[in-house]
Amino acid sequence: MAAAPEVLAESVDVRDQDWAALIKRMAGGDESALSTLYDRSSRLIFGLLLRILNDAGLAEEVLLDVYMQIWRQAGKYDPSRGKTLSWLVTIARSRAIDRLRSTRQEEMRKESLDATEHGLNLTTAFEDPTIAPERQRIVQTALRSLPFEQREVIEMAYYLGLSHSEIAARLGQPLGTVKTRTRLGMMKLREQLRDSYRGVL
Repeated sequence: MAAAPEVLAESVDVRDQDWAALIKRMAGGDESALSTLYDRSSRLIFGLLLRILNDAGLAEEVLLDVYMQIWRQAGKYDPSRGKTLSWLVTIARSRAIDRLRSTRQEEMRKESLDATEHGLNLTTAFEDPTIAPERQRIVQTALRSLPFEQREVIEMAYYLGLSHSEIAARLGQPLGTVKTRTRLGMMKLREQLRDSYRGVL
């Protein structure tokens, strides 16, 4: 039996209030709120990006950029000016259209999350003697800046060569949680390394 319209409306309002509260916490620097918002809203946003970009890999990459922008602009969100979902959708649509218009689309495509997991070779950055000590220091500093749970899964993936499923089994955590921690950690690493030393990526 379908839910009554008033029940659906109430559900949407509750969700909007919940997301607005998370964004308010993000504006205060609460990184756990970003992780929670990602878990609760990323499926909707990914679906929108996929429809616009028609490329799952590219949509996943832009999805990470969307949440980094949400994190940076959380303090600018004004719930009195519209629904939280509308604000998220506006950011996502803008990022997707910008990507479509970009002349660097193919180059940026290679920086998708899957490619980043291979291209951002942290093991090489630590162990290769041909890499300048300064670059190693930058990577180490970026890793140490991550919350423990994000650093832990990234280090297990790169140093132990474990898959997401294997990490989840070792930690006794749901697979989705491990994937979310990895994605958020990679987002932060990419952002920091891009700002600190563009030659690392």
